[in-house]
Amino acid sequence: MRLFRRRSADPTVDGTPPDPRTPWPDQPVPSDADAAAVTFWERWFELLPQVSAALGDREPHRVEHDLCELVEALHPRLHFSLERGRTAVYALVVSGQEDPELRPFTDAWKAAAPPDDAIWEYHDSVPPVPDPAGVTVNLGEHRISLGDVRVVAQVDGDVVDVAVYHPALVELDEAARTTMTFLPLDATLGERLAAERLRRVETAQAEPAGTISLGELRDLVRGLNERPGETVGGSG
Repeated sequence: MRLFRRRSADPTVDGTPPDPRTPWPDQPVPSDADAAAVTFWERWFELLPQVSAALGDREPHRVEHDLCELVEALHPRLHFSLERGRTAVYALVVSGQEDPELRPFTDAWKAAAPPDDAIWEYHDSVPPVPDPAGVTVNLGEHRISLGDVRVVAQVDGDVVDVAVYHPALVELDEAARTTMTFLPLDATLGERLAAERLRRVETAQAEPAGTISLGELRDLVRGLNERPGETVGGSG
């Protein structure tokens, strides 16, 4: 279950996506990140009964508008999602997509967050899923199992260049293909580790030789300090 922030003003008149760094019209950037974070959490607890009811009814769209406004007030370029939690029932993720200009706002948001409990946990970047091989992504008419994603990874010091392959990628349009190139990596590594350790990311149109699974990629990236400067492949 995931509810991503949607921006009704995203496409321009000719259908070209806008610069994601451009704030929404008439939406000011708060001058005090700490104060904005405190306001966020006050409003969050006011909304929480409605959020809980919508999630309990499996109708998260009922609170999407309110949550969009809440996150935009913290900073208009932040994104959010509601997820299944790793240890709690639900997780609220507020992410700046590793933009350094947004880090003060996500840092303040996380610092002011309440402690995780049995119902809610809070993340300032998209966390990895426990087992990416068990995830299936519904993308239009396509159901894409991340268990079928294969990766070629080349390590260069403390960063990795990767090429991502899935047999369904050739059937997707360019935007969907880009999504399905990066989504498996974020799901496997988490947004922050992927941003820190992945340098060049490419889409492979045909399956390359010497690929590894997403689980093997996770082990590789987490163990970079022990395995510098090599190309890694295998049957997975």
